[in-house]
Amino acid sequence: MGDDDRLEVWCSGEEWCSITSTATLIGKKWHTVVIHRLLAEGPLGFNALQEEVGGISSKVLSDVLEDLGEKQLVDREIVNEKPVRVEYSLTELGASLEPVIQEMAAWGEAHLTAATDEETSIT
Repeated sequence: MGDDDRLEVWCSGEEWCSITSTATLIGKKWHTVVIHRLLAEGPLGFNALQEEVGGISSKVLSDVLEDLGEKQLVDREIVNEKPVRVEYSLTELGASLEPVIQEMAAWGEAHLTAATDEETSIT
C-alpha cells in the first residue's frame, strides 16, 4: 500500500493524530466486530454476516457496512449467480487492520470480564 492509498485525516501532523484517526475509523460499537468476523470467515453475504455478528439488526448492519465501505475498509460485490446476491469482504486496507483487531482481542481477554447483574455494561 503506497502513500497514494492513504486516507486523509483532519489532524495530520499532530503526534496523536494516527491514534485518534484509527480509533475514529473503527471505534464505533459494531465496526470492529464486523471487521473481526470478515477477517475470520472471509467474504460473506449479508445474512451470513448478520448471523456471524449476532445481536445486530439488519438496519444497523447495513449502516455499518455502508460506513465501512465509505471508509474504504469493506468492499461490496454483486455476485451474478442465481439468485443474484451481494458479498462483503475486507479491502486491502481493511485486512491490514488484522494485527490491531488481534491485539484488541488479546487485551480484552486479559483485562475484561463479564458484568454481573448489578453492574452496567460498557456501551
